[in-house]
Amino acid sequence: MPALGTLSGGATGVAGLLRLRRAAPAQAVATPAPFHAARCAAAAAAVVPDGGQLVWGRQLRPVLLLPAAGGLLPPPSSSQAVRRQALRPPSAATSGEAKPAGFLEKYPALITGFFFFMWYFLNVIFNILNKKIYNYFPYPYFVSVIHLLVGVVYCLVSWTVGLPKRAPINSTLLKLLFPVALCHALGHVTSNVSFAAVAVSFAHTIKALEPFFNAAATQFVLGQQVPLPLWLSLAPVVLGVSMASLTELSFNWTGFINAMISNISFTYRSIYSKKAMTDMDSTNVYAYISIIALIVCIPPAVIIEGPTLLQHGFNDAIAKVGLTKFVSDLFFVGLFYHLYNQVATNTLERVAPLTHAVGNVLKRVFVIGFSIIVFGNKITTQTGIGTCIAIAGVAIYSYIKAKIEEEKRAKSA
Repeated sequence: MPALGTLSGGATGVAGLLRLRRAAPAQAVATPAPFHAARCAAAAAAVVPDGGQLVWGRQLRPVLLLPAAGGLLPPPSSSQAVRRQALRPPSAATSGEAKPAGFLEKYPALITGFFFFMWYFLNVIFNILNKKIYNYFPYPYFVSVIHLLVGVVYCLVSWTVGLPKRAPINSTLLKLLFPVALCHALGHVTSNVSFAAVAVSFAHTIKALEPFFNAAATQFVLGQQVPLPLWLSLAPVVLGVSMASLTELSFNWTGFINAMISNISFTYRSIYSKKAMTDMDSTNVYAYISIIALIVCIPPAVIIEGPTLLQHGFNDAIAKVGLTKFVSDLFFVGLFYHLYNQVATNTLERVAPLTHAVGNVLKRVFVIGFSIIVFGNKITTQTGIGTCIAIAGVAIYSYIKAKIEEEKRAKSA
């Protein structure tokens, strides 16, 4: 018992108890009964106060001193009980020893890098699979509904198993979230119409103009002053998109206009999101927005594409790729759409705004690059230069905006 040696009076108490236990039989033979009893009582009174402190865990007290065995000592007093309790071995919770760091705490940068990788990977896979579906099933309104439907089913299953626990919602929250969901639905549908009409790389180049619409809405809708450096950083974005559009081989007005509408819709989604700030976690907020957006997207899909789908749309797709591949493609594209949005949210919660901005720009670069490689899209030299200028402009804008926001937070702190 190594702990005993560190305790005050420990060695003396144990030695006394052992001497008492060895001496008791001999004294019982050599000493008359009256004197025996008196000497045992005196010995116990002299030894037990020290030895009694050490009784924890294993029983060290001699049998003749136990009250249950008819011994000579009375039950321990409250002070003795407290002293015994104080000498119990310290638990891990009270010892002050830090728990060993887990893998997540030991390598946070590695975990954040994994989140970024999954964000990019899921986004690239979604865009490629989405475009492949449009090559044999050009019905973006219906596919948009499938995206949201699979995501809603995923959320409902997650709520059912408690991962995460569903947050309660009321009419006030619904009123706050409905404009956000409406803009989300409109932006999602028009993005898909653009993806179906033009090359993925060109659609993402047009969507690089989203910061321009954000700045314009902040200045003229919200009435908040946008610093001059931000406006100047948007000039190469507009120039690059214009250069890419003029010589884009897959250019058509349907794709261009819908991509622009998508930019405007997502800009207003950001505005309404700021007004609809709640204490609800981001996972539940996105789940409720997806449910409302799904309800909003179903009527136009039925009205615009429903008759054509019933006449020959489904049959044509099944004839081209087969029923199994058609259904599995729709399921997986919806799953990847939901997962990449969810992982993006989780990733952005782990990093600073500047890292977020850089990561978002790199994501667009990855999507454009991989789409060109996978689909073999031919681009002109001017389109390539324009795309690079636009992406560089977005990077500069994102960097300046993040630095301004960090300075604001530093001043407010």
